[in-house]
Amino acid sequence: MTAPIRHRAELLASALPPLLIEAERVANTVMQGVHGRRRAGQGEAFWQFRRYAQGDPITRIDWRQSARTQAVFVRENEWEAAQSVWLWRDASASMAYRSKSSFPTKRDRAELLLLATAAMLLRGGERTALLGQGGPPANSRATLIRLAASLDQTAAGDGLPPSVMLPRYGRVVMFGDFLTPLEEIEAKLAGFASAGAEGHLVQVLDIAERSLPFKGRIRFEGMEGEGTMLARRAERLRDEYKDRIDQHCAGIADLARSFGWSFAIHDTSQSAEAALLALYGVLGGARAK
Repeated sequence: MTAPIRHRAELLASALPPLLIEAERVANTVMQGVHGRRRAGQGEAFWQFRRYAQGDPITRIDWRQSARTQAVFVRENEWEAAQSVWLWRDASASMAYRSKSSFPTKRDRAELLLLATAAMLLRGGERTALLGQGGPPANSRATLIRLAASLDQTAAGDGLPPSVMLPRYGRVVMFGDFLTPLEEIEAKLAGFASAGAEGHLVQVLDIAERSLPFKGRIRFEGMEGEGTMLARRAERLRDEYKDRIDQHCAGIADLARSFGWSFAIHDTSQSAEAALLALYGVLGGARAK
């Protein structure tokens, strides 16, 4: 190993443990005393036949089973029955916001929730990967380390997940503030839903973004090039602002519901465990179907 590579590896190793340790602690707290249903192992034993679908490799066709009926069937093994989950978190500039130094930034909390979710899924036998980062979903201790390393290398983005095709029956979990226009969010979700993907949205917001607690003369500065606005008496904007943010959040919830997805709001002043427990219930319910 060359010196530059060794140096980069040492820097990476020094940065990852705190985040991974906290993520695993959150996952442990949520999973204590919770027992999932019995799952098929990651083996080569037969699981089920299903009808051939466009895009399935011809080599997957079971000709003997197909010859018994008028339909064409493919053979699935146990490992293919384990659900694959793609994870994404918003890395745009607005996610760096926090209203108090005692609160985590939205990005810090989103990354913690993503890794804690991954740890929870991996322990349950699921395979997981970052959305749009390349590489198939996997299940190993190394998977969690790779996820953490990839988060640090992710470009800022525009606040929306990348447009990628997911396999049928795949699941995606997204963490972000989702403060982009509703029509842009709808277009993204529609792309995933049209492929049959199941999704779960967690909107991560600072409490100040939900309540606008400021008073007096305040200068608001956009974090993504929106410019500035001077409010001489910020409290006069509160009621109208709260109506607009509530309508936006309700709009996201309606969009998610229209696609059969779940939606939750997480306030960074609350514990990460609370958000993960709610998500565990949603993901666990999906597995139990």
